[in-house]
Amino acid sequence: MTEHTQTANTPKTGGVDRSHATSFAQKLTFAGLHFTVIAWCFWLVSFGGLTALGGALNREWEVADHTRALILAGCALLYGIRHFVTLFYLLARRVDWGEVLGLVAFMASFEVGFLLLGGVWVDEVQPLNWHDGVAVALLLIGSALNTGSEWQRKLWKQDPANKGHCYTGGLFRYSMHINYFGDVVLFSGWALFTTSVWAFSVPLLMALMFVFFHIPGLDAYLSQRYGAEFDAYAKKTKRFIPFVY
Repeated sequence: MTEHTQTANTPKTGGVDRSHATSFAQKLTFAGLHFTVIAWCFWLVSFGGLTALGGALNREWEVADHTRALILAGCALLYGIRHFVTLFYLLARRVDWGEVLGLVAFMASFEVGFLLLGGVWVDEVQPLNWHDGVAVALLLIGSALNTGSEWQRKLWKQDPANKGHCYTGGLFRYSMHINYFGDVVLFSGWALFTTSVWAFSVPLLMALMFVFFHIPGLDAYLSQRYGAEFDAYAKKTKRFIPFVY
């Protein structure tokens, strides 16, 4: 999710409502549902919840790799904290109910899904190794790129002298959508930590959605809002992947 301000009459672009509004009830519900999913992840790992779930589904489930499963739940918690900061500090645009419900379902699918792929549905326990170090590094770097770039822009926009101008500094000088790129990096690390190839469907799907859906809609909105200022920025800056694309 990206912070952009505008008038309340602006239509949806890239699948989200970009009007400048608080939508506090939606954001509070969004955060509450997300942290409920995260709490469920820890319950599944630590308090016999997986056994109870397996029994309800007439399956014998147990956490095969408790350490990896617990770290994967921790990844969900880190993501939830970042999401909370984004909703209530970094995000100025409106969040509608459809976005809340759709994204909560998506978040639940990958947060619980990664946990099952990495900690439950495993043929043998994989000891933590350097691959896992790379995975955690990618997750942390991606998180820093996403939240860090948004934070830089938030601070810049708080200066009245910058009102009505397009932010092109900080991490955004390397990519027009460095925050989106950060999401793909962090989810690639998260997927790598599961040791399951199936988990990479999530960052792949995310990258495709960004490139072919969210970014074109957002670019059209920014071009309309900032005009020549944004167009000049777009001509000299990579669109998504720094130094590449």
